[in-house]
Amino acid sequence: MDSLPRHYLRACLLLLIRCGPGYGYNLRERLVDLGVVQNDWGRLYRTLRVMEREGHLLSCWENSEAGPSRRTYHVTEKGRAELDRWVQGVAEAQGLVDRFLARYESPAAGAGAGGGGGDRREVSNL
Repeated sequence: MDSLPRHYLRACLLLLIRCGPGYGYNLRERLVDLGVVQNDWGRLYRTLRVMEREGHLLSCWENSEAGPSRRTYHVTEKGRAELDRWVQGVAEAQGLVDRFLARYESPAAGAGAGGGGGDRREVSNL
């Protein structure tokens, strides 16, 4: 997870739980589908608890037919708003990355004084 954006795990959890409530092990499996693989799965449970304390998630105990009761997480309105902010940021970052890759693939494009102009945005947290 070192190469992923800061708080990417949180954004993935909001997305997955928005699609349907989840519990620890279920969320672990669903996170792998998004490319999130960790050596410390305890971080997942700590992150879920923090997100609940912050009001992004709610949890309740639900009975399971296949075993003991499990804590199931649901996204709150505050969590949905946070996910919306993440999606907006990812869309903006995707535009920047697309331009970067296009420039990489054709280095002659934009060569010369000023570097080609265009839409200039500052990139932070790199």
